[in-house]
Amino acid sequence: MPPERSRALPVLALILSLFLTACAPMIVTFGPSDRQPWLVDDQWAVMADGMRLPIRTSRPQGEAVAAVVALHGFGDYSNAFADFGPTLAKSGVAVFAVDQRGFGRAGAWGRWHGFEAMVGDARALVALVRSELPGRPVYLMGESMGGAVALLAMTGELAADGTIVSAPAVWGRAWMPGYQVWALELAGHTIPWLPLNPRGLPFKPSDNIEMLRKLARDPLFLKNPRVDAVYGLVDLMDAAQAAVPQVQGPLLVLYGDKDDLVPKKPTCAMLRKLRLRPGGERDLRVVLYPDGYHMLFRDLKGDRVVADIAAWARNPQGPLPSGDERDPDGAWLNRFCDTSK
Repeated sequence: MPPERSRALPVLALILSLFLTACAPMIVTFGPSDRQPWLVDDQWAVMADGMRLPIRTSRPQGEAVAAVVALHGFGDYSNAFADFGPTLAKSGVAVFAVDQRGFGRAGAWGRWHGFEAMVGDARALVALVRSELPGRPVYLMGESMGGAVALLAMTGELAADGTIVSAPAVWGRAWMPGYQVWALELAGHTIPWLPLNPRGLPFKPSDNIEMLRKLARDPLFLKNPRVDAVYGLVDLMDAAQAAVPQVQGPLLVLYGDKDDLVPKKPTCAMLRKLRLRPGGERDLRVVLYPDGYHMLFRDLKGDRVVADIAAWARNPQGPLPSGDERDPDGAWLNRFCDTSK
């Protein structure tokens, strides 16, 4: 190699690294965390940094036997639990569904605030609901992205009395094709502001077509996420998968055999780690719905999923009405995962 070219390579590498750093994925911060979180009339939760998170509250007519803090998936908002909440309330379980930062009616719509802030919000919300319903068990539930947040929130000091995760987003970089990881890194560090159009991707999130059409018309549903928001989501999925061995407390895992958004392989990895954690065989319950999709409790047969959640929230050791529970032992996991794509 000519000397001029060999000297130029380090310079080009430095210029490229500076360019990539200048365009790094952006995480939005709101303010100093210098106040006590509080609930406002069952409609808002004000976090320690002043961020106001809208809440959709469904309370039983009588005394609540338990409560669920519900976290939605990526692009969605508390509307995901519009039917779910009142149904659980009829069984005596109060539901507090929140618009997470950057989604729905929460601040800085469409921007990524960092999964650390989202996990902190989840833990704060559980504490607020505990103060509202003293002496009642409070469970943390998450769908997809919300499931990843819930898993992280249940590491370390026990936040809730148990966790419900529906199709948790644990599809991190380790299971993505190399070209996807490379493309995400390149886009995240060069065009983090670019809105993405997922239309045409070969995914079927649910068999409830009418529900999907309503979401497509909903102005609060995020349809074209920025590159840096997707980058942040993948960071969250990486962190959730890595944290699984430290998840504490009783856990109900719900998954659909037709889920093509969160593949089976990372889900299997999660289940194996959950089973091997201290108390895993005792505290872990797994339900596999043979004809379930990603948006399980909004599928055409979503009523049975909601019934299972209501039964578990009332009694985490009791029977689940769907009959789709699986014994999370090694034999079943091996059979299920051997056929996983």
